[in-house]
Amino acid sequence: MSFVTTADGTDIFYKDWGTGRPVVLAHGWPLNSDSWEAQQLFLADNGYRAIAHDRRGHGRSTQTWHGNEMDTYADDLAALLDHLDLRDVTLVGFSTGGGEITRYIGRHGTSPVAQAVLVSAVPPLMLRRDDNPGGVPIEVFDGIRAGSVADRSQLYRDLADGPFFGNNRPGVEISQGVRDAFWLQSMAAGHRNAYESIAAFSATDFRDDLARFDVPTLVIHGDDDQVVPFEVGGKASAALVKGARLLVYPGAPHGITDTHKEQLGDDLLAFLREHA
Repeated sequence: MSFVTTADGTDIFYKDWGTGRPVVLAHGWPLNSDSWEAQQLFLADNGYRAIAHDRRGHGRSTQTWHGNEMDTYADDLAALLDHLDLRDVTLVGFSTGGGEITRYIGRHGTSPVAQAVLVSAVPPLMLRRDDNPGGVPIEVFDGIRAGSVADRSQLYRDLADGPFFGNNRPGVEISQGVRDAFWLQSMAAGHRNAYESIAAFSATDFRDDLARFDVPTLVIHGDDDQVVPFEVGGKASAALVKGARLLVYPGAPHGITDTHKEQLGDDLLAFLREHA
């Protein structure tokens, strides 16, 4: 098993598959790098070095008491890139992972970065505020926090069985295996880590970070995303990144890494091949 140890002693687990130009994949809440396995295998089979890590407090990484916010997530990602001496890398972030790579660029710049991809990602700002009137009400996130405290195992079941994969939509049937995998990964996250990460993904303002993007950027989002609404997430982020390309998956839910894995793999590969 491979780990990088950060400055504060946290061990960050990562998988490093294949050879070629590097692609680093940052996962969503409250999952871990296993959620990227379909894309990681596909990219490695197509000539890329696909690397996916477990965010601190998630999966096999250290369940720290501290650091469960975006600045530290971004610094942990920087430690991984430095440890592996990665250059000319494409950063891909799903959901909360989209916030992680966005804050990384905001804090560390794009010196080693060739491309960026935001998939169903939380930037620019999920929470409804006076300066973000189209955002999601705080009561939604307070409800997630309450569910986490009361019975987080059932909360994760409810997310997987309902809005995350769109299984609550007429005619949609997501396999038991996919839903069970979501629950299993979620339960591997530390209770405090997952709880504090709710504020990290919902209340962090990434607008200034997006303004620092100066590399080719692809934004992919489903227009039936019930977790990070399209208007709040992908559409708004694409408008803030100069030259960003927006791909909309009609009728797609939040969890497109599973529900649309073939389409997503093809779109990622096509984007990667544009970089000489």
